[in-house]
Amino acid sequence: MRGWWRYGAMVLGVMALAAAPTGALAASADHEGQVVVYTAAQSTIVQAIGPMFEKTTGIKVQFVEGGTGEVLKRAQAEKANPLGDVFWALAAEPLAANADLLEPYTVADDAKIAAIYKKGMAGGRVIPNNVTPMVIVYNKKLMSEADAPKTWKALVDPKWKDKIAYAAADKSGSSYTILATLLTVFGDNDTGWKVVEDTMKNAKILPSSSRVPKGVADGEYHAGLTYEDAAMRQVAGGAPVGVIYPQDGTSVPPDGNALIKGAKHPKAARIFLDYAVSKEVMDLLAEKFSLRSARTDVNPPKGFAPLSEIKAVAYDMEWAGKNYAAFVKKWQDIIVRVK
Repeated sequence: MRGWWRYGAMVLGVMALAAAPTGALAASADHEGQVVVYTAAQSTIVQAIGPMFEKTTGIKVQFVEGGTGEVLKRAQAEKANPLGDVFWALAAEPLAANADLLEPYTVADDAKIAAIYKKGMAGGRVIPNNVTPMVIVYNKKLMSEADAPKTWKALVDPKWKDKIAYAAADKSGSSYTILATLLTVFGDNDTGWKVVEDTMKNAKILPSSSRVPKGVADGEYHAGLTYEDAAMRQVAGGAPVGVIYPQDGTSVPPDGNALIKGAKHPKAARIFLDYAVSKEVMDLLAEKFSLRSARTDVNPPKGFAPLSEIKAVAYDMEWAGKNYAAFVKKWQDIIVRVK
């Protein structure tokens, strides 16, 4: 899921998905007939969900695709005259930090969304969507399961010097989430930042998040810090890797959806927001795209550990988003010192 969002640039594209309205539902529905959705979702997911939504509701949907940071920058520039109606599948941290762009809305199935994912979500303005635990991935040929690090804290041991892969936190969204996770687990204080620094002393800093699980799978590194679905893709592909959910606690951050303040199609926008977190859509995303749902009644993708077996910390999206610049700067200062 964290592959859905990026703080860096990505080329924006606009795609209109035009399916025929469905008879009586389209004729009787109380909406404006169209909706503009700003999204950081993968194009394959956009192409799957768009026609389903149009067929079900009779509402034509136009998607504007891009990285989370670029989509939010565009929306801020349009703030006085919004051209979008909905944010869908953006990183929740920066989305929550841009609460001035958002209008409160409670989806029809709000009771089915786990409460832990609602913390720090801009006072309920951000709706949890899919979720992804942060994990440690290790190479089974280079170490046994017994010898693999079971906690974040274990990674500070000097024996891991140059054996750990970690993507640059100023380039990778998932690596920033891991940084904020460490500060959640150990504290945004001297103790927490010492854990970060000692871990970075041992880490090889890579330019992109995709390099981490691949590097571990290829045997370049003994272990890596990454996000669950990236690691599980290596497992599904037959790579000799194992996945560890740190026993000292990890974040299970959601991506988020929201109603854009001043939306020109607010009724259609609310219908889209309800549909995006419906069980029908969440079941499809789990089965076909290996994405966990924030809903309590959707099974995890095949082969994924149940969330009940993962020690989750109360990860505050709004806090992580608002502190992005400050935390990245401190991380960069650490890298200058230790590398």
